[in-house]
Amino acid sequence: MLQAFTEVETSTINVTVTDLRNTKGVVRACLTPDPDDFPKCKKASANSVVVPAGKSVTLRFEGVKPGNYAIALLHDENNNNKADRALMMMPTEGFGFSRDAKVRMGPPKFKSASFKVEQGNSRQTIRMRYML
Repeated sequence: MLQAFTEVETSTINVTVTDLRNTKGVVRACLTPDPDDFPKCKKASANSVVVPAGKSVTLRFEGVKPGNYAIALLHDENNNNKADRALMMMPTEGFGFSRDAKVRMGPPKFKSASFKVEQGNSRQTIRMRYML
């Protein structure tokens, strides 16, 4: 008896990042389906992209399976692979989240930033924010 199987359809998510304050460094983006991994994106299930900074930036996540995801962005102006902070708390570099989720005393929760990915291409526009 032959067993039928279907290949999971994947999607491409195109992200436009706006309001960068300069063209220094890179924009680091991560996409995760795991609420416990947001916004750090350290687990294997996260998908990361790094692109040179510009006035506005477009980046792409390909091969994304259907589900709920959230995106976290960092404008790593000095390209040191970390979010720099002043006084150990205030970010000195830009950040952003899918659905332009609000930041209050720390990063937003996954639920505030998450969006549904279905088969086919989708778009997100995220505004970069700066505290200092």
